[in-house]
Amino acid sequence: MIIQTFRRMNLLFIMATILVQTGSFKQQQQKFERVKNAYDEKEETVKQYFNRQHLNITGAHIFIRTFKKERKLEVWIREKTKSEYTLLNTYDFCASSGILGPKRKEGDLQIPEGVYQINHFNPLSNFHLSLGINYPNASDKILSDAKRPGGSIYIHGNCVTVGCIPVTDDKIKELYILAVEAKNNGQIGIPVHIFPARLDAAGYTQLTHEFSSAPALLTFWSNLQKVYLDFEKTRKINTVHVNARGEYYL
Repeated sequence: MIIQTFRRMNLLFIMATILVQTGSFKQQQQKFERVKNAYDEKEETVKQYFNRQHLNITGAHIFIRTFKKERKLEVWIREKTKSEYTLLNTYDFCASSGILGPKRKEGDLQIPEGVYQINHFNPLSNFHLSLGINYPNASDKILSDAKRPGGSIYIHGNCVTVGCIPVTDDKIKELYILAVEAKNNGQIGIPVHIFPARLDAAGYTQLTHEFSSAPALLTFWSNLQKVYLDFEKTRKINTVHVNARGEYYL
């Protein structure tokens, strides 16, 4: 039922998008009532986040990093004249589904884990506003079920999920504005990294204790840890590749 709902709302979004092909991306999005209302209600709040961190919103790009165990979503900002990212704000998941571990099949209720991008803005979502994630990515297409890997994974409003990341209607307004601003500033792909937990030494060690009977899962997380540690070290989004075995490498 949820999957059918996403398919219907995607069709509505495509039909509506045909009607708003002029103007900047921000102008196009603000022709939708929910997006306009989000700006009316939350634009000043978003600007205050930037002011609090002494960041400039003009020309800024964003990076979204999430942790399933902690149920946290971080928004990082890269100012126009800089190469490193700074943490802007952290949001809570308001619901979760599945267990720790990647999504591998339609209907498994899993939130994906890996390196993704926002590839879809849905201002007509049944979950208020939605930001689509490009699951299955290149790694997932190798490691997930070949016929039914699943799809329609979003960061969205409301507090229900069968594999998505919900943050409430109130907070999705802020996230949606941040994503619209970034795309309007020329950011082609908004990176989204989804981790099972914080994969520092302590976090990974804890996972090895909790999942000692799942060596394949630990191997996957060890590979994903390299992406986590690279950002922790550099505060930059370096290009992540996928090899023929579905492993990530920098």
